[in-house]
Amino acid sequence: MKAIFKWTALALLAVLVIGCCACRKAGKRVDVPLVGTEWQLVQLDGRTVQAENDEFTIKLDDQHRISGKGACNRVMGSYETGDRDALTLHGVAMTRMMCLKNGDLEAAFAKALGETTHYEVDSTMLLLFTNGNSRMIFQPKE
Repeated sequence: MKAIFKWTALALLAVLVIGCCACRKAGKRVDVPLVGTEWQLVQLDGRTVQAENDEFTIKLDDQHRISGKGACNRVMGSYETGDRDALTLHGVAMTRMMCLKNGDLEAAFAKALGETTHYEVDSTMLLLFTNGNSRMIFQPKE
């Protein structure tokens, strides 16, 4: 009786481990590409962002340029990727129109972009990090 219980417990444990295996999960998921996707900000420094259609977006192209839009200003610059998902944004600049809506959020958005050190694409979400701390989360723009 002890042996049956022991073998049953081991079989259940094996099923649990196989069912939760990261390799099974990776086989089913489809990542959205970093380059060529237009990303829309949904979270900045832990705060949810309710952006309108064309607000708080970025797009990285295959010429190593970044473009996008804040609340009302255009974003531009260049980027470089490296080992271990390193991402550095160079010369991030914005036009200087006065934003009556979300001006403070736009300033924080520009600052966080300029401080980006790494990225991760997790299925359909883009996460940007500064020295290991999650700063921004984007989703593909519809």
